[in-house]
Amino acid sequence: MESQKEKKQKITFRRIAFLLLGNFFIGTCVASYRLGMFGVDAYSSMNLGISGFLGMSFGNWQLIMNVFILIVIFMNVPRFIGLGTIINMVFVGYIADFLCWLVLDVMKVNAGLPLRILFLCVGMVLCSLGCALYMEADLGLSPYDSVPFLIMKFTKDKVSFRAARVSADVTVMLTGVAFCLAAHNNVWEIVGIGTVINAFCNGPLIQFFRARLAGK
Repeated sequence: MESQKEKKQKITFRRIAFLLLGNFFIGTCVASYRLGMFGVDAYSSMNLGISGFLGMSFGNWQLIMNVFILIVIFMNVPRFIGLGTIINMVFVGYIADFLCWLVLDVMKVNAGLPLRILFLCVGMVLCSLGCALYMEADLGLSPYDSVPFLIMKFTKDKVSFRAARVSADVTVMLTGVAFCLAAHNNVWEIVGIGTVINAFCNGPLIQFFRARLAGK
């Protein structure tokens, strides 16, 4: 009988499928949040704020930021790096950029309030489902998801995971707001009710989907 460690090391078609589908859903989620204009998740809010300030595409800036974080993670907590790390850091931002371009520039969709609310709901569900799939694949954390573990190491575990994650989220969100204001862009497009809903509902929904994926 295989040990738990051997099962974890075996890369199966199911795990790869979960990884790819999960990251596609996460990219679609970010696009939906952006199209809904009710605010996005904390990490995306920072990258949207900075990319808007620099006049750079969201996908390009997020890749640069992910590479920077990855280097820091590799030097301190390399055990969280895997195939999933690379796929997440490269593709999520570009998937979001492509879908926003498709909806806004190709399809010329001018979203009213009902459609914006639909985008918000779709984003919330896909965010949780995507994270559940990606976590069940267990092939490495995204660079940003590794940050709380980095904080815990630097503080010698004096800060809990939950506190580390909250502090990281608040820091990146405020950074995004600062750059957005400096660029005179609309702050409510990156921070709003969608940000709050994501913070409170994402965790429970991820647990719900993970239980279903695991057959529990």
